[in-house]
Amino acid sequence: MKSLFTSEAYSEIISRIDQLNENSQASWGKMNVGQMTWHCQGPLNILLEKNDYGMKPSWFAKVFFKKSLYSDKPWRKGLPTAKFLKPTEDKDFSSEKAKLVDLINETYSHRDKSEWKPHPAFGYFTADQWGQMQYKHLDHHLTQFGV
Repeated sequence: MKSLFTSEAYSEIISRIDQLNENSQASWGKMNVGQMTWHCQGPLNILLEKNDYGMKPSWFAKVFFKKSLYSDKPWRKGLPTAKFLKPTEDKDFSSEKAKLVDLINETYSHRDKSEWKPHPAFGYFTADQWGQMQYKHLDHHLTQFGV
């Protein structure tokens, strides 16, 4: 499983984001490209402890969903989006893309960190699992937009 904490996966993700433009269209789902780049910032903000979005520990999330976050099995198209990560208005693609790249760069700068605080809903992840989860989420949405 690829991890955002490896140089290869980090470079790949940045390269794929650079292929996006304001006219990029989704193959599935309801978000436009500006909304998607805004949405992808949420999990990175959680990892970097910038925002927990008021999430609470969830035994359901830990038991039924947590392993899918960092497994090799791709997520299916059209998975429901957490309400706090669901955009309710259009977002400016250029500014959201820049913010997303900044968060990815900051995340990558912590690649050697071995201890992370628990996720507010899913609980403890190893450093490898954090990196894998972030890669998988970004990969899912970049694939959604054909890059």
